[in-house]
Amino acid sequence: MPWLIGYALAFWAAHHVAAEWGGNGYYSLLYPAAGFRMALLWRRGPRLLVGIIVAELLVQLATGIIDPTSPGWAIAVTGVIRPPLAYGLVVLLVRHLANRAQTSLSVAPMPLGLASVGAPVAAALFALPWSLLRPDLTGVTGLREIVASLTGFVVGDLLGVLLLTPPLLWLADLASGGAARPARPRIAAMAEAVLVLAASFASEAMLATIGLGTPHTPVLLAVAWIGLRFGRTASWLAIVAVAAVILPQTAMPMRADARLALHMSLASILVVGYLAGSFADAQARARGDLQRRDRLLFQAERLKTLRAMSVAVIHEISQPLSTLAIEARHLHEITVSADLEIASTAALIDRKAAALSTLVRRLRRFGGRIVDEPTPLPLATLIETVAALAHPEAKSRNVRLTIEPVDPDLVVLAQEVELAQAIVNLVRNAVQACGGGEVTVVATRSGAVGIGASGDSNEARITVANRYRADRAQQPGMGVGVLVARAIVEAHGGTLTRTSDAAGMMRATISLPLLGEPE
Repeated sequence: MPWLIGYALAFWAAHHVAAEWGGNGYYSLLYPAAGFRMALLWRRGPRLLVGIIVAELLVQLATGIIDPTSPGWAIAVTGVIRPPLAYGLVVLLVRHLANRAQTSLSVAPMPLGLASVGAPVAAALFALPWSLLRPDLTGVTGLREIVASLTGFVVGDLLGVLLLTPPLLWLADLASGGAARPARPRIAAMAEAVLVLAASFASEAMLATIGLGTPHTPVLLAVAWIGLRFGRTASWLAIVAVAAVILPQTAMPMRADARLALHMSLASILVVGYLAGSFADAQARARGDLQRRDRLLFQAERLKTLRAMSVAVIHEISQPLSTLAIEARHLHEITVSADLEIASTAALIDRKAAALSTLVRRLRRFGGRIVDEPTPLPLATLIETVAALAHPEAKSRNVRLTIEPVDPDLVVLAQEVELAQAIVNLVRNAVQACGGGEVTVVATRSGAVGIGASGDSNEARITVANRYRADRAQQPGMGVGVLVARAIVEAHGGTLTRTSDAAGMMRATISLPLLGEPE
């Protein structure tokens, strides 16, 4: 509900601002409300479509655009419903295709770029039948006027979406902790971008001076160059600079066809620049995924070698260790009634021998498993596997194991057996340390976005949390489980950190790079 209330207020304000660029047959050649609509649908998903439609209807009713007492109120309501419906369907279709495609177009942020361009076009196509069959409803007659009207519709929505949606989504990520503050841009990159853009403006001025008009091709090429060189953020900043030059001119009184021509040129610049930047970011992310996969394959070979060595060593020590454990148990039994110091020493030897024997058995089971090559692994599937393995031990110790719901879109490139073993080791340590309390396993997303860089960096965090008691006796063990978990996580290109706070909460956090996903 707060999202929809905020959207209704933003839609009302943006709708009011758009009136400055109004025209015949379309509401505005700059429609910021479309940017708010796309941002909300992309952020929260098409499930909010009904709420968005209701919010827009209420705004149109409150401002008098829809008059319930007029004979054509039902047709006006239909005209309000069509654009958000088209936007929702495009977002749903793009997300569906991106989740199943295996091309660079499915790598973030290309899906958002495609949806941002496709949604305004789809909204205009939805309005096409009404324009052709019932021109009396739109007040536009004649094929030329209808084409101009629909073109103005598309141009206005494109400008609103491409100017507002990217920063709105970034601010939403920042507010939710999913994005870091932008890093300081590189001086050389800034200088190159400024020089290229300034040269394009100078070229336009020179062409106008010699009587060739003001073609915007130099600016379009400059923005495309900036996007391909420095990514989507840099191209968006260049787009804003271009819009800051053109929009004040078109807000002044001028002929409708001249205003439409300028806005069409601006829309072309925005589309080319934003898609170029999105493509550059997608390529950078795809290269990063390939590099991570290569590193994982190399680490996998190392793990296989280490596994073979460890299995050989464990095989050599398991038999004498089993004998030692049996003898230690026997020694403990025959010294129970002996001197207290002798009995305590025998009991300590028995416990340590039993712990070592248990550890060796676990390592033998672990070493005997087949290791696959790294594959895309949904974290939801991984956590389900961990829960199934860890629940019996937690139950036997009267510990409540809580697994928080996991976003199904979180996918890492990993070996499931290895990574599951690492998390199980951490859960087992937490179960032993909490003393009958609760252990929580949470998998979330954490990202970092840098301006001036040619890509986004995202990671998943798996946190195992438990409350510990400072006065609790130290549990038997040698800490090998954490060492094994750390080695596995680092072999997957991640990190393992352990922190505690004054409230007595211990957290073990695994950070892993996310596989490229739709943004």
